[in-house]
Amino acid sequence: MTLQKVLSFIRRAADDYHMIEEGDHIAVGVSGGKDSLTLLYGLHGLMRFYPRKFDIHAVTVDLGFGNQDLSRIEELCRNLEVPYTIVKTDIADIVFRERKESNPCSLCAKMRKGALNEAIKKAGCNKVAYAHHKDDVVETMMMSLIYEGRFHTFRPVTYLDRMDLTVIRPLIYMNEADVIGFVNKAQLPVVKSPCPADGSTKREYAKELVKRINQENPGAKMRMFTAIQGSGIDGWMENGKQ
Repeated sequence: MTLQKVLSFIRRAADDYHMIEEGDHIAVGVSGGKDSLTLLYGLHGLMRFYPRKFDIHAVTVDLGFGNQDLSRIEELCRNLEVPYTIVKTDIADIVFRERKESNPCSLCAKMRKGALNEAIKKAGCNKVAYAHHKDDVVETMMMSLIYEGRFHTFRPVTYLDRMDLTVIRPLIYMNEADVIGFVNKAQLPVVKSPCPADGSTKREYAKELVKRINQENPGAKMRMFTAIQGSGIDGWMENGKQ
């Protein structure tokens, strides 16, 4: 997977769903994983030729596990000349040690997003880019079917009125396999998640289920994605046409 191909995926998503406007200041949520680093690198590349001028600011929420080395990500941001903010928190202590949550993901995500949004507004950004790819779109739909009984997934673009902040997801046309291929080719400094719940969540179950369905029925994942685009789910009209 070449950078040129990554840029074509990101530009198509940005154009189809009107993600980027002139003068946007876009925060990039960087967890340290393969997806967020691909997004950071891709948006940096897009800045050079996209017809609407925008800038980016990388932001990482440090959950406070104490064993995540972000120095290589700091170095990457310096090389790209992208401002980088690390937000120190005690989320790990609260979720895992004080409250000892049996289902920690929900509370952790809520607190992480709160810390991220606060840092984003402080940095003067009007948008935040999340690194959800095509597999995430389909897996979230599958989780919604199984656990909520409805056909639903997150939007490509979401406006948070209470924060006056717009969430964009420029990787929605990329498969996870594409991301892995690019990260390996570009040798991006991936940092493993320190979360003890990583790999044992409902999302991981949905991921394995979609993977198995697609293996047994080649092309099923793409057909699910196409169904989402044409489903009438708010914000997901095909090619962003409302």
